Amino acid sequence: MPSDKFLLLTAMGAYLALTIGVGLWYSRRSARSAEAYFLGERGLGPWVAAMSAEASDLSGWLLMGLPGVAYWTGAGEAAWTAIGLAVGTLACWSLVARRLRAHSIVAGNAFTLPAFFSARFHDRRRLLSTIAAGMLLFFFSIYVGAQFVTFGKLFGYVLGMEGLYARMVVFGAVFVLAYTFVGGFLAETMSDFIQGTLMFCVLVLVLAVGTAKAGGVGALLAELGAIPRFTDLFGVATPLDAAGAAVTAAAGNAQGLVDGSPAFGPGVGYGFFAILSCLAWGLGYFGMPQVLLRFMAIEKPAMVARARAIAVTWCVVSLFSAVAIGMIGRALMPARLLTASAAETIFIHLAVDFFPPLLAGLVLSGIVAASIS
Repeated sequence: MPSDKFLLLTAMGAYLALTIGVGLWYSRRSARSAEAYFLGERGLGPWVAAMSAEASDLSGWLLMGLPGVAYWTGAGEAAWTAIGLAVGTLACWSLVARRLRAHSIVAGNAFTLPAFFSARFHDRRRLLSTIAAGMLLFFFSIYVGAQFVTFGKLFGYVLGMEGLYARMVVFGAVFVLAYTFVGGFLAETMSDFIQGTLMFCVLVLVLAVGTAKAGGVGALLAELGAIPRFTDLFGVATPLDAAGAAVTAAAGNAQGLVDGSPAFGPGVGYGFFAILSCLAWGLGYFGMPQVLLRFMAIEKPAMVARARAIAVTWCVVSLFSAVAIGMIGRALMPARLLTASAAETIFIHLAVDFFPPLLAGLVLSGIVAASIS
């Protein structure tokens, strides 16, 4: 194995070992009772509650999906989606967190969402809890599966072997299930806190280095301004294939090159309903169990205000950085990624190009962190 890849994997392996260590450390506390295992005895401080909630919410999409959209079509769709998520974060912490923390105690000291719904609405037949548990199992399986896909893409790229993709997806699933079952909610939450910290740091680091390598904000905007509607909040760029047709996932075509530069059409406007659909992403916060459980587990209702400030700050800075990184990637690597699927790896390409192998491995651990959070 080349030394560069060995150093990348060493850094990433060290992070995975740290995560396992967290699970083992908290396994003793989780064994005290069912409430300790499922809700950490309601002992989360504001920093842990906020950072773990946001890391587990945005997960691998923040470092791969969102930068990929910004790289592919520019600011329009990516920026409005980020705005919707930031507003949704503020609204959920403001309207739900304190109330859910208080009512989950009143409702029979419930420590799972299905149990809360059943007790809150006096469902003696447990019909609500059964339906809620079934819906969570079905939809969350799809959501979690998407995170394992990120895991597979990352390690497939690092190892340079696309054939390992399926094996890496399985490895990611086994790894996450193992440390979660061993350590319970506390292991998951504390590892998410570490992951949220790492995600925030690597996003800001890559943004700063990328801006400098692009020649500063002015030079970056001038470069991207040459692409029709790429920097327009009310429009999206339109990549074209070699025949001049729009590149779509359904067609399976790739972006063409004109004199070595990626081909773009004139772009299209981003209308009211398109913007509204992006903003609606923020509504998802109100039904995300990984976020709602942090509300139930925070130590005191009085801590919610501070946790909200931390969560919103983390969310705004991280989302802005992710969108900007995707756009910086288009300026620095305009013709490297020629399909929408490949565009999702722009963060990986930037990290490997910007940093020496060991540091790049640490930065890419941010994607590992996001995927398993």
